[in-house]
Amino acid sequence: MDLSVVVPVFNECESIELLIDEITFSLKDINYEIVIVDDNSSDNTLTTLDLIKSKNKKIRIIKHKQNYGQSFAVRTGVRCAKAKWVATIDGDGQNDPADIPNLYYALLKENKSNLNVLIAGNRKKRRDSFLKKISSKYANKIRAKILKDGAPDTGCGLKLFSRDFFLELPHFNHMHRYVPALYVANGGKVVSIEVNHRYRQKGFSKYGFNNRFWVGIPDIFGVRWLQRRSKVTNYEEI
Repeated sequence: MDLSVVVPVFNECESIELLIDEITFSLKDINYEIVIVDDNSSDNTLTTLDLIKSKNKKIRIIKHKQNYGQSFAVRTGVRCAKAKWVATIDGDGQNDPADIPNLYYALLKENKSNLNVLIAGNRKKRRDSFLKKISSKYANKIRAKILKDGAPDTGCGLKLFSRDFFLELPHFNHMHRYVPALYVANGGKVVSIEVNHRYRQKGFSKYGFNNRFWVGIPDIFGVRWLQRRSKVTNYEEI
């Protein structure tokens, strides 16, 4: 298997079927699986997924027994993934599945045997509300100034990386926003490529100003602490 696509979802019953159809169409030339992690949705997301799975054998469904948040849903999906390489994509449909092959081919250019490379999406043209754009803009400026990770858009859900390398990174709530900084701190390489971003067609956003901007400030300083304490060891067996 070439690729595992991990999709964290919470109350996305209205958008998940179309998203899975788009992923299936986009990856027709790649040997893949789709790992959906339902973060204990309170709507009909799980019922919808069961119906889709009966028609699409590429799908695996993992269910959290309680709501843990997006970062833990991503980590659960990566832990359950069967492929060596994992792509992540948000479950709300704003990320474009057509970009997943672009990330995969960018990986091939970087040398597929290089396990410490992260291919990260960069949403240059954001299709969000004014408030979300502003909060993300200032949070990104603060993050870039403090963490110096060299990534223009760390919050983009579209990423591709080695399963094993990712699982070695420090893990905490909201960790998904700081993967590039953690990669660099642990000797990894980050390659950003421009990806499409779309307006949300169905459902509603789970993030607002308070749980995006203010929550992110202490996280940035926590990641900075991890950066300063991390070391990459060079060694040989005698």
